[in-house]
Amino acid sequence: MESTEQPRNISGSMQSPRSPSSHPYLSVSVTDPVKLGNGVQAYISYRVITKTNLPEYQGPEKIVIRRYSDFVWLRDRLFEKYKGIFIPPLPEKSAVEKFRFSAEFIEMRRAALDIFVNRIALHPELQQSEDLRTFLQADEETMDRFRFQETSIFKKPADLMQMFRDVQSKVSDAVLGKEKPVEETTADYEKLKHYIFELENHLTEAQKHAYRLVKRHRELGQSLLDFGKAVKLLGACEGEPTGKAFSDLGTKSELLSIKLQKEAQQVLMNFEEPLKDYVRYVQSIKATIAERGTAFKQHCELSETTKLKEINLDKLMLTRSAKVGEAEIEYREIKAESEEATRRFERIVKRMEDEIVRFQEQKTEEMGVAFHQFAKGQARLANSVADAWRSLLPKLEASYSV
Repeated sequence: MESTEQPRNISGSMQSPRSPSSHPYLSVSVTDPVKLGNGVQAYISYRVITKTNLPEYQGPEKIVIRRYSDFVWLRDRLFEKYKGIFIPPLPEKSAVEKFRFSAEFIEMRRAALDIFVNRIALHPELQQSEDLRTFLQADEETMDRFRFQETSIFKKPADLMQMFRDVQSKVSDAVLGKEKPVEETTADYEKLKHYIFELENHLTEAQKHAYRLVKRHRELGQSLLDFGKAVKLLGACEGEPTGKAFSDLGTKSELLSIKLQKEAQQVLMNFEEPLKDYVRYVQSIKATIAERGTAFKQHCELSETTKLKEINLDKLMLTRSAKVGEAEIEYREIKAESEEATRRFERIVKRMEDEIVRFQEQKTEEMGVAFHQFAKGQARLANSVADAWRSLLPKLEASYSV
């Protein structure tokens, strides 16, 4: 079913698609998941509907078909090109085969993919990405070709194993004191890392308890359903008015079971899933922090190499060596690399300063909505349960006072 959600402008507020004079907007809907293929080749496709008035897009509305691996392609491309930006996370793939195509899993993934692509579309830098435009507009054949080209440039397994051994060797050298690890130690950076790691711990703990709450609602709902059936069978063995009262009690239990199951689903989608999404978001931020660490190390190493090359050049010039010309070329090249590495690192730092502000504002708003929905749902359920049992009391009292 096609989404009727109104487009949002670049700042995130609601925008009417029929007002051409209004602010620029880019809104995306991920809808209509459909299972295609059989066995291990089976996958889910989605309709991705884009509505926009941005001139760089092909028109006001575009509909394409995408699969999960296309979303992975977009995430990976953005992560490689926009160092320092917190790339929104993707929902994980189901590790259990029997859950891959369950209605609940498919809907949770669809909703998470919708959030993922809209976060990108609303980001001031990411929404200008050529890769995003390709993802939102290219036909399926073109998208497959882009995705294949991306995977074909990956290193061979043997190369990856060698890289892994190199990393192990460097870690061993650092541990044994052979190599001193190069790490950024500014107060702001340490504060950022501490905040992110603490946030991950707290979010993970909250998500764990939300999962238990969903499980408890479902178990209580199933217990009420079973109890209701048992009480109705018991009532069938009794005469009036006891039998009727038992039957009413069983029916009410079954109705409350349905309410609890519905509320469990609401808690799952509106509370547990947002918490799980932010756990993934924090993990994505940690990947950006790791990229910053790599950029800082490259900046330091090239800066040190440039100094050594400069010292060597000075020595050669003093001795009027014939190698001066070659040394000058090497020095200029390494100096240019060093300056580029410094600019790259500084760009990452500046981006992360802006990103953490955006992330905290976004988290405050979205988590506020999730907690409000949770509290409202629990209040609604408690009132509904209380009203249901209260309405039954007169009938039960009448049955034993006769």
